[in-house]
Amino acid sequence: MHPEIMPAFNQIRNAVLGKENAIKRCLTCLLAGGHLLIEDLPGIGKTTLAKATARTLGLSFRRIQCTSDMLPGDILGVSIFDAKERLFRFHPGPVFTQILLSDEINRAGPKTQSALLEAMEENQVSVEGETHPLPHPFFLMATQNPWEQAGAHPLPESQLDRFLMRISMGYPDRDAEKRILMGESRQSLPGLIPLLSAEKIITFQKKVRQIRISGAMLDYIQDILEHTRSHPLFLAGLSPRAGMALVQTSRAWAFLHDRDFCLPEDLQAVFPWVASHRLQKARDFSGYTPEEMKQMLKEIPLP
Repeated sequence: MHPEIMPAFNQIRNAVLGKENAIKRCLTCLLAGGHLLIEDLPGIGKTTLAKATARTLGLSFRRIQCTSDMLPGDILGVSIFDAKERLFRFHPGPVFTQILLSDEINRAGPKTQSALLEAMEENQVSVEGETHPLPHPFFLMATQNPWEQAGAHPLPESQLDRFLMRISMGYPDRDAEKRILMGESRQSLPGLIPLLSAEKIITFQKKVRQIRISGAMLDYIQDILEHTRSHPLFLAGLSPRAGMALVQTSRAWAFLHDRDFCLPEDLQAVFPWVASHRLQKARDFSGYTPEEMKQMLKEIPLP
């Protein structure tokens, strides 16, 4: 792993026990400049991961608990009339932070969900005709309950596509769970100190964009895109935006592992979590799991 990132990874790993792979994918998504969707059951450690990541990286953090009656202004902010000065003043909402945890995003209504689209895509929000830039870096970590749970509203495809990666944390292994059961509550995360800074993260993101990716690797990505577009099992293939997401995350994974060039193994490591939420089965419109995505990759020749 990259020597400057290793201490931060170790500290987060000590706070979020037994979730090394989820932590790596979270850091990869942040370094690639994207946003992360975590789909899993309550109580698995999603909020702990977000808090530990923000505190360790030295980034500001806000959390919003999505509910069915939440309005866009509850996230973006509102303009309130100042009677003394006879003008409207904008009061920023919780989106004005560097790491925003949108907890149970699919419990919010579609209008509120879509309020985050501009923030995710353009790093800014528009309220009543005025545009307000967001802090840098801006990283949205959204958690989502499984569809079968009561009160969940499916995310629109346009918003799903804005999430660079979708991951699941899963249950901890037996040893990690025993350490959790023996320890104190991890909500306060005692002992975590900032090991990086916003400036350092921005520098890392710039270096990620400079990671070399060969023509053969780009051909490999195009072969994957073409496979999903021509195979009858897929309702619709991966878009060019999905191809760009594969390039971004492959570079970030290579950087995380202290290399300045991409290998096919980098793409294979991130592909299931970049593609699974962007593809649907033509048979029943259901989604794909990362395991199914891994099997699909075996059908495509290596460069």
